[in-house]
Formats: sequence, C-alpha cells, structure tokens
Amino acid sequence: MKQDTGTQFDDIISACKDIFLAKMKDYGPAWRILRPESLTDQIYIKANRIRNLQHKGERKINEDIWPEFIGIVNYAIIALIQLEWFEKKDIQPPLPEIEAMYDKYAQQARSLMFDKNHDYDEAWRNMRISSLTDIILMKLLRVKQIEDNKGETFVSEGVDANYYDIINYAVFALIKRSEQH
Repeated sequence: MKQDTGTQFDDIISACKDIFLAKMKDYGPAWRILRPESLTDQIYIKANRIRNLQHKGERKINEDIWPEFIGIVNYAIIALIQLEWFEKKDIQPPLPEIEAMYDKYAQQARSLMFDKNHDYDEAWRNMRISSLTDIILMKLLRVKQIEDNKGETFVSEGVDANYYDIINYAVFALIKRSEQH
C-alpha cells in the first residue's frame, strides 16, 4: 500500500534523525568546529561517491549508497544549523538544543517540500535516483560558488535554499528506494 508523501517524508527524517542522535552519542557535536564551507565539501564527497558508484556499478568498499543519502540529509541539516550558529562561542551546546535545531530545519524542509510538490505535482516521483543525485551535486556546486563569492548573489537564492533542496532530493531518493523494497 502506497503511503502519502508526508508520512514517507516523516519516516525517512525519523530514520535520519535516529542515526544523527546515535552519532551525537558517539562523537558529540564535533561537527561544530567545521566551517560551513567544510560541510558543503563533506556533502559533496558523499554525493560524488553515490554518483561514482551509480556510474561504475561496483564498489570496493562494502558500503551501500543509501547510508550516503542519509548522511547528505544529516549534513545538510547540520550545515543549516551552522549557518545560524557558526559565530556562537558555545561549541558544545546541549543535546536538547541541538535536537530542537534539527527538528526546526527538518520541519522547514518538509514545509518547502509540500509547497514545491504542489507546484510541481510531485514530478520527482517520475525521476530516476541517478537524476536526483545529479541535482544534489548541481545544488552543491551552486553552494560552493555562492560561498566562493562570499555569499553574494545577483538573482539567485542563497545557500540555505540550496541546502533545503538538497535535503528534499535526498529524502526523495530514500523514499523511492523504500518503495522499491
């Protein structure tokens, strides 16, 4: 039985958040030391690996692409948190505060997803996962250019809008995968 997009989105975000919280227990907020540009590069590494594995059809490291999509969701949310918090001196905020920020940005991504799904009539459902990967990479290259331009844009959306799109495209890939299994 096919679920509605909102429920599917919530299920994927819940699974991503569970992994995020488990890693917080293992590592704490070590990511707080990263500059926003470093987070963009971390997401790029994950998306590039997915694309390479999709293209090559084989892997040498026994790790599937799906955890990479989860990592993209989590690192994009972390990047949004860092955009707001980077200048804060508190490098080790308490977990409840971090979790609240995670929920805030996941909810904002969800809201944007519904708005865009309305206008685009859920076109992503007819896309290939490889195309979703390519769009994530394109969004990352846009972010890198905006970062290199010190945040200046002439007519384009800012870095945060691209991170929200990255979250949603990664969630879409994970939804499509869940529907295949």
